[in-house]
Amino acid sequence: MKPSTSPAGTRPAPGRLRGIVALLLQTLLVVAVALPAGVVIAPAFLGPDRPSKASQETPPWQQVPATLSAPGTGPGGLGPLAGTAPVPVGAALAARLNGTLKTDGGGTFTGIVQDAATGQVLFNRAADQARVPASNMKLLTASAALRVLGPDRRFSTRVVAGPTPGSVVLTGGGDVLLGAGESDPGAVLGRAGLATLARATVRALKDGAGGTGAGTGTIRVLLDDSLFSGPPLSPAWSPEDVAAGEMAPLYPLALNSARFDPAKTTGPRPQDAAMTAAATFAARLTDAAKAAGLSVAPGVARIAPGASPEPASAKVLAEVQSATVGEQVDLMLRTSDNYLAEVMGRMTARGTGRPGSGKDAIAAVLQQVRDMGVPTGALRAADVSGLALANQVSARQLTDVVRAMASGTDTRLRAALAGFPVAGLTGTLEDRYTDAASAAGAGLVRAKTGTLNTVIALSGYVVDADGRLLVFSFVGNGLTPGSANKAALDRSAAVLAGCGCH
Repeated sequence: MKPSTSPAGTRPAPGRLRGIVALLLQTLLVVAVALPAGVVIAPAFLGPDRPSKASQETPPWQQVPATLSAPGTGPGGLGPLAGTAPVPVGAALAARLNGTLKTDGGGTFTGIVQDAATGQVLFNRAADQARVPASNMKLLTASAALRVLGPDRRFSTRVVAGPTPGSVVLTGGGDVLLGAGESDPGAVLGRAGLATLARATVRALKDGAGGTGAGTGTIRVLLDDSLFSGPPLSPAWSPEDVAAGEMAPLYPLALNSARFDPAKTTGPRPQDAAMTAAATFAARLTDAAKAAGLSVAPGVARIAPGASPEPASAKVLAEVQSATVGEQVDLMLRTSDNYLAEVMGRMTARGTGRPGSGKDAIAAVLQQVRDMGVPTGALRAADVSGLALANQVSARQLTDVVRAMASGTDTRLRAALAGFPVAGLTGTLEDRYTDAASAAGAGLVRAKTGTLNTVIALSGYVVDADGRLLVFSFVGNGLTPGSANKAALDRSAAVLAGCGCH
């Protein structure tokens, strides 16, 4: 695609945008997440003090940067934005959105746009109507996990001394992003590696740790995946979706978010992700043990519930830790991984003292949403990933959650902001915002996508042309499958990015 410009001649079209991805994205991330703790409304999201004619030109914060932003410059490292930018006039904004937010075929769109600082509603189309939200449900799960677990929490995968001499127990602690090789401190997927865990286990055994009796003999590997309770699959999920790999039975440890290959994020998943991880660990342990003059018995046995040593008394032989909850939430939102979302929901339930079933995950997430001040009277949840068609959430509830993340008082929620896909650049929005009608939003709109057969949704935030932070949610239900309705959402979000509607 050859370079071109927008009608105003001042903005890069999609071809040019892809040439400056790294530069622009780093600048956007600094603006999005460098928020001062304790500030009720993030300074960068309130807009600059600019004359009204500014909307006729491309403002500095929407231009391609000449240099990388330097963290720590300005109040909280956020540059020139202030709280006096003009708020869009609702009628002017609605006139534009009514021209773009149209279905292609059957179904309807609901939607809402709010000023993030004040909560003022600038556009409302049946925003309180409960609808199937698809993966926008993950916004609720993300906020609940950050509130309960905290953005800095990590999950541990441990090997403990087993109940019989010579046995060791691989114990799942909620990390389903394990890697098969060495731990990678710079990664989220693969931050904890089973090869590293295996080598550490052999060292402990050679040193005689735990009195396992395996320091000079044969090691027997057991698996404890009892952290979660209840059925590993929800009856609310379509068997066809499970077979296609949208979901798999849930366990508290897995490789690659229950994928066979970390490079392939589609297609069928392992149906026993915990045992798959345990078999990989046993293979790595066999390699490490051989070099140390030890041997590993073939096969892995799943330990009976209650047969594993009590956590308080179990001798830990080795341990690896996951990426932080904040990093995992970012990955969950960026890639829209259903499996990771459901595990995060169950870990949130465990964090509140619940047993950790699918129902517990739903209860824990909804309780946190209520505690955030979001009314949940008409909200119905059948899962916490958004795969179930029985979920019912309104566009207003979704924007309430996004607004809490962007400008609420609970600064733990700020950790989710960087995980929102960036239009035309990252995650599930990487290949969108590439046509002339939506290019104005490329690099500027940050939003969580949602897609089911007859459902699409887009909820997120954007700083408009006048420097005002807007939060929005557009939800389509009953749509004609295979139609171009995603383009309608992208055009509508692009309207917000380019709006000088005051």
